[in-house]
Amino acid sequence: MAHAEGQQHPISMYLKIWGLLFVLSTFSYLVDFYHVEGYLRWSLILLFMILKAGLIVAVFMHMMWERLALIYAILVPPVLVLVFVFLMTHEADYTFVTRGVFFGGP
Repeated sequence: MAHAEGQQHPISMYLKIWGLLFVLSTFSYLVDFYHVEGYLRWSLILLFMILKAGLIVAVFMHMMWERLALIYAILVPPVLVLVFVFLMTHEADYTFVTRGVFFGGP
């Protein structure tokens, strides 16, 4: 007699996550529908995108139930890339201003 190994999760949990993803997608759509502009628009869109991606990774890719070492191995490198991107954007601003000072730009 063969039996299934591993843990089975109730379908209600997946349905709740699907519902939450639908609600977050609706909020993202409403940002465009109500013509939110500027930094608020992009902040809300990025927030909803990150929340949806986090839910998908945590539940549907089963990261919520993985060992902490595996979670760190998957999540830390993208966070470090974002930190480096943030640092390089500030470096680019400094370079742009320095070129303006020395070469007579705006």
